[in-house]
Parts: sequence; structure tokens; C-alpha cells
Amino acid sequence: MDLTTVWFLLIAVLFTGYFILEGFDFGVGMLLPVLGRDDRERRVLINTIGPVWDGNEVWLITAGGAMFAAFPEWYATLFSGFYLPLLLILLALIIRGVAFEYRHKRPEATWKRRWDIAITIGSLVPAIAWGIAFANILRGVPLTADHEYAGGLTNLLNPYALLGGATTATLFATHGAVFIALKTVGDIRHRAAHLAVRLGVTAAALAVAFLTWTLTIRSSTTAVILAVGAAAALLGGLAAARTRREGWAFTGTATAIALAVATLFAALFPNVLPSTLDAAGTLTTTNAASTAYTLKIMTWVAVIFTPIVLAYQAWTYWVFRKRIGTHHIPQH
Repeated sequence: MDLTTVWFLLIAVLFTGYFILEGFDFGVGMLLPVLGRDDRERRVLINTIGPVWDGNEVWLITAGGAMFAAFPEWYATLFSGFYLPLLLILLALIIRGVAFEYRHKRPEATWKRRWDIAITIGSLVPAIAWGIAFANILRGVPLTADHEYAGGLTNLLNPYALLGGATTATLFATHGAVFIALKTVGDIRHRAAHLAVRLGVTAAALAVAFLTWTLTIRSSTTAVILAVGAAAALLGGLAAARTRREGWAFTGTATAIALAVATLFAALFPNVLPSTLDAAGTLTTTNAASTAYTLKIMTWVAVIFTPIVLAYQAWTYWVFRKRIGTHHIPQH
């Protein structure tokens, strides 16, 4: 296996980790006004992700950095052609981060309510936009022979991409509901478990439709197997959620997200950004890659530092593993 393939796989792994971890962050944020009936309950929901949400975003930063270093042509074309949706994602993540930090700075209910709205919007927008972006990456976009994006925003808002956005939003919401049920006690836990099942039915229907459509656009034997596995994992997670086995339910939704992302990358390979305008404009792992020497240095850096980062993040989750409830939240 050459290093271009290795780094394609590593970027796929980084995005998989990002969508699993940040996926439940987005889900919690989107469900804040649904499951949080008063300020104390909303504080419980925020505290479930409080110690980890910013660490989860490191996966995105690392994935972007790896893409920039390993496949600069892919990075340049993607960030120029997808400028507006990626800017919306960035702004939403900034707003959400500020809201987490500023919400508790003043006691007024109006102040907190406005920041709660910011958290919800800052979670919903990326959840939809990431689905739209990855659907377009897989479907292909109009690229010239010089790898220049020749389309506009309307090219990105096609029915397939919108279905992708709806799929990721509902899937992340389901994942978030399961995570809340896993991390809380009392009424919030029961409401979250019940909501996870209802959301999961919608997410499963959309995911099956999206993956089926995906396999009609680009397919491989590996992609088909992964897609079937993703559907099975999601159904297994929902079955576990119905019986209130939150640990297995979370494992199911996390596995479903992982296999769904793997399906997209497996269907895409060896391309990284297909062109619908000119076949010569299609970016592949070969013509978008950095030099062999650059990839070699990056590989050694990844070998050394990746285990350290994984160990630290695993330790963080272990430390903050206990459930919380409203009795942990002071009245004021």
C-alpha cells in the first residue's frame, strides 16, 4: 500500500472520529430546547458534553491539517469551491463555542435563553452542512481541467446533497439523544431514551435512502458491505435503546456513523473530488497528493503522536464517565 492510500485512509479515520464524537455534541445541542424543560435541565444537558466538546473538535482540525499537507490540491479546490458552506460551519462552531462559555456569565433568564438558541443553531447548521458537503464530494462537482471549481451555490444544493444534510442531522440528533440517555439519570434519561427511538426511525429511513442513492452514483463491493453494516448497526442501536441498554445503544449509533462514513470514502476511492464537467479535472489520490518525501515525514509524525493524543482523549472520557442529573446542579 503506497503512502497516498495510507493518508487517504487516515483522513477517513479522522473524519470518522470527528463525526462520532462531534456528532453527539451536535445532537445534544440540537435537542437542548426539546429535552431541557427548565434551566437546570438544560445545564445538565450542556454538562454532559462540557468536558469534551472542545476536544472533539480537534479531530476536525487534525483532519483539515492532514488534508492540507497530504493532498494540497484537494484541500485548495475543496475550500474554494465549498467556501460558503464551510464558512457557515466555521461561524456556527464559533457561535456555539462562545455560547457555551458565555451562557453562565449572567443570571437573567433572557440572557441564557438567547445563548441556548445560539447553541441550538450552532449545532444544527454544521449537522446539516456537513451532510451537504460530503454528499457533493461523493457526487462530484463541476471542475475544469485545471481543477478549478466552475459552479455556484446552487450546484451544491441539489436533491442528493439535501438528503445527505437531512440524514446527518437526524442521525446526529439520534446519536445525541442516546448519549444523553447514557450520561444522565432521572426524567431526562427516560425522555432521551424515548426520543432516541422516535428520532432513530426517521434517521434509519433517511440513511437507507441516502446510502442506496449513494451506491447508485458510485459503488464498490466494499462500499456495499459497509452500507449494509451501517444499517444493521443503527437498527441494533435502536433495539438496544428500546430496552434501555444505553451503552449498547450508543455503541450501535457510533458504529453506524463510523460505517456510514467508511461507505462514503470507500465509494469515493481512488478519487478525492470527482468532476462532473471534465474527466480531466477529477482529483485523485495520485494527482492531488504531496511529494513522497512530505508523506513520509507526515507518516512518522503520525506514528509518534497519534497514540499520545488517543490516550489523552480516552483518559478524559474515563475521568468524566459518570452520569449526572438535576440534583448535581445547584439552584443558582
